Amino acid sequence: MTTAPRPTPGIPRDYAFPAIERSQLSNGMRVAVAHLPRLPLVTVLALVDAGASCDETGREGAASLTISTLGEGTTRLDGATLTEKFESLGTGLMSSNDWDDATTHIAVTPERLESAISLLGEVIRSPAFAERDVARHKAQRLAELMQQQVEPRGLADDKFAEFLFVPGSRYALPEGGSMASVRALDTAQLRALHVARYVPGATTLVFAGDVANARAVQLAERAFGEWNGAALPPAKVDDRVIDSGRRVHIVNKAGAPQSELRVGHGGVPRGHPDYFAIVVMNALLGGLFSSRINLNLRERNAYTYGARSAFEWRRGAGPFMVSTAVKTEVSEAATREILIEIGKMREEKVSADELSLATAYLDGVFPIRYETTNAVAEAIAIAQVYGLGDDYYTRYRERIRAVTADDVLRAAQSFLHPEKLLVVAVGDAAAIREPMEQLGAGSVSVHEAPAEDGAPA
Repeated sequence: MTTAPRPTPGIPRDYAFPAIERSQLSNGMRVAVAHLPRLPLVTVLALVDAGASCDETGREGAASLTISTLGEGTTRLDGATLTEKFESLGTGLMSSNDWDDATTHIAVTPERLESAISLLGEVIRSPAFAERDVARHKAQRLAELMQQQVEPRGLADDKFAEFLFVPGSRYALPEGGSMASVRALDTAQLRALHVARYVPGATTLVFAGDVANARAVQLAERAFGEWNGAALPPAKVDDRVIDSGRRVHIVNKAGAPQSELRVGHGGVPRGHPDYFAIVVMNALLGGLFSSRINLNLRERNAYTYGARSAFEWRRGAGPFMVSTAVKTEVSEAATREILIEIGKMREEKVSADELSLATAYLDGVFPIRYETTNAVAEAIAIAQVYGLGDDYYTRYRERIRAVTADDVLRAAQSFLHPEKLLVVAVGDAAAIREPMEQLGAGSVSVHEAPAEDGAPA
């Protein structure tokens, strides 16, 4: 039996992100429309500048609790009725938030768009925040935080942020708040945040799908035109990090068979001009399965099933962090290899083959991400939040391909700081403390993990 030759890859086709038409209602609300007539669906996404960064001190978690409770009913419709009305239109309400924004979206067929956007407008403009719903979501959040504090992976992430950022920084606490701050939240505070932040001047309504710009603007005007309120200035987070050199913090989980490791330092804001060079550099270091850190820890040394690095992109400077989980007995060795790979990234230029592998992947996978109306709407929202410009997605691939080995080396030398690395290990302190002290990665401190009831140990 003759085997047919494997086809060779062709020349990558050009890619153009859907064109975006922008308008502004008389009340200041922005409207962005991507007309995609080939897709018989419309996603409508309401983007509000009300992310976790806007939480006031002592009220951390208010933004997350506000968006999670938003769809539980309006001043006219209780939660059950509201859900039934959305379901009768063949859709459901989805809400989420991150550090810099809050989003609520629906996806419906074009003929049901008018009714659906009217309901969406009611949810955004006049949520009920019923006491029972707020109490239920608050209890759910506290349960999630309690689980997060005893589960090694979530605990490692939270402790890394706590030990990295200066005390009082919003970034030093989880996006959804702390046990203490969430316990202190009440319905009045959520309503106050909604009144202050959920206003047309801070909102962009994104349409992606089978709807023309003129109709989208008309429907937006009907659903939101009578809404009013000017935007507050964007929240500014203190993103300074504790500048005390290299250090190791062990969070003790006595008898743990594994250690959750986090290694990193402060990063850079999403709007940094070297973004593309940083993206490619990080892809080579730990952002891809074929990255240096993963190949070292997983393939060469069999320390872990997977290891990755990432710059967390925010308006402020989020963290750069390497994450992995390893057996207790190789905690020091795995940490040493991470430090070595970070150092090597700064020492010499990557090869042409290694660079090509990373840029070809980032280039090739990019268009696949935007094949649905939801993905297109979310992409437009991200561009809005970070001021990326309407040509960002169309030019993304050429900008990735334009990154050179010199750019990667410059990015590594500028944005990787071995002398500032923070190591957090959640594991058995009795087993890993001495090896970590011998590692020479800085002073070693040991902390007890929170008790299983979420209270400090």
